[in-house]
Amino acid sequence: MLNLAKKKIMIQKTGKRKRAIARAVAQSGSGEIVINNKPLEIFEPEMLKLFIKEPLMIAGEGVKDLDISIDVKGGGVFGQASAARQAIAKILVEHDKGLKEKFLSYDRTLLVADARRTEVHKPSASKRGPRRHKQRSKR
Repeated sequence: MLNLAKKKIMIQKTGKRKRAIARAVAQSGSGEIVINNKPLEIFEPEMLKLFIKEPLMIAGEGVKDLDISIDVKGGGVFGQASAARQAIAKILVEHDKGLKEKFLSYDRTLLVADARRTEVHKPSASKRGPRRHKQRSKR
């Protein structure tokens, strides 16, 4: 008899948002998602949990065989959630190429990182910001 065992899958992708960077690793498994060693089911706040789950909801049942482990560092709470969401979406596209058009039509930031960054502070004005000048008196 022919042995048709499931082949092992391992996908690594990154997601970025502002200062947050998410590194995700997917392996074939039971569909468990872990963010910084915490299961997604106990992730708080609820709004961000749903935000992170969006790519999984769009993909549907075809990706229930992947275990995804995400390590997120830097940035704030929302930036980390956006970076994790992007990493999950990139993994799902790598797993199923047909999802790319779905994701791009739903929200382009699922696959494309936002290139905007804060402007560096200029010399001698480090406290005031990158563009603020000293106030001048007209008279």
